[in-house]
Amino acid sequence: MNIAIVASAGGNQRHRILSVARELGREHHVTIYSRRDNAEGKPRTRVAPGVTLEQLDVGPAKDLPGDEVLPYLNDIGENLMRRWSQDRPDVIHAHTWTWGLAAVAGAKGLSVPVTQTFHTVDAAHKDVELALGRRADAVIAGSGDEESALIRLGVPRGHIAVVPYGVDTERFQRRGPVATRGSRKRLLHVGPLTPDRGAHTVVRALQGLSDVELVIAGGPEPDQLEDDRDARRLRSLADQLGVADRVTLLGQVKRASVPKLMRSADAVVSVPREAVTGIVALEAMACGVPVIASAVGAHLDSVIDGVTGLLVPPDRPARTARLARELLSDPTLRTALGYAGADRARSRYSWERVSQELVRVYEAACA
Repeated sequence: MNIAIVASAGGNQRHRILSVARELGREHHVTIYSRRDNAEGKPRTRVAPGVTLEQLDVGPAKDLPGDEVLPYLNDIGENLMRRWSQDRPDVIHAHTWTWGLAAVAGAKGLSVPVTQTFHTVDAAHKDVELALGRRADAVIAGSGDEESALIRLGVPRGHIAVVPYGVDTERFQRRGPVATRGSRKRLLHVGPLTPDRGAHTVVRALQGLSDVELVIAGGPEPDQLEDDRDARRLRSLADQLGVADRVTLLGQVKRASVPKLMRSADAVVSVPREAVTGIVALEAMACGVPVIASAVGAHLDSVIDGVTGLLVPPDRPARTARLARELLSDPTLRTALGYAGADRARSRYSWERVSQELVRVYEAACA
């Protein structure tokens, strides 16, 4: 199958798109079309066996937010049409509404099925997303929660297929190096430091936990923590609550170091107000580390409460503390949740499984 993927070269979804493309490239021909977002990028690059990245010289060679790409969509569509007229794909997969518009323009008159992933339902562009959702041969949602949002938007239920966001089960697994730690029980939070992402909730929960340390990985580079507003607010909160001596802010951690950091924790707490991908919880599960996750978004699919992790409403520090106490005091429960979480991550969320499910969607769209 000749698969065309159209997406931004940057953004949070880049890693996932490349990972899935590499897996698809084992049995199919995949071309990722993107707009050149830096002056050094080559027009055409083989990024993996069976996978080629084509960067279109349209607009400024820098990363642009979705709205700022709009003036260049006609040119992007014309570029895609020229390429696809010469090398017709069997199926097109567009990521985000801006690239969905470009894909529809590029596929005009070619009778090529277009599949669409939005990643988030954007209230500011809901009319465009609804039009694309109805035009697409399939809309691919990353979770049941996203599927429900699309149905509320007006996308026909029959157009929607749920294919979860995956996790690298080769990098994130139970066995492997473990980061150094002290004698205290360790909770770990990974992600941005803004209040909506849950770090503040975990700091507040620490007040109800004795002899437990909290390690927070995320935010700016380590040498920029002192100047970061969110980091200063977290430290100020920890001071006010009297837990500052048990809170460590690491700043941005290299991706290669995240698995060993997760394996050093007794539990990973990921309690954002929204969880589009739920990737932190998935990575922790894949490492065999029990998770306490907010009962929102993709967590509602990946974390089976009491089986592969524990669910808690967001912004509930007292309840989060209670669950953490139960978990940290019960090694048998931690072990059971860890094994079940790792098994679920490997069997349901590996890149191999995700790519297989995508191929089924593509084949149905072609049929």
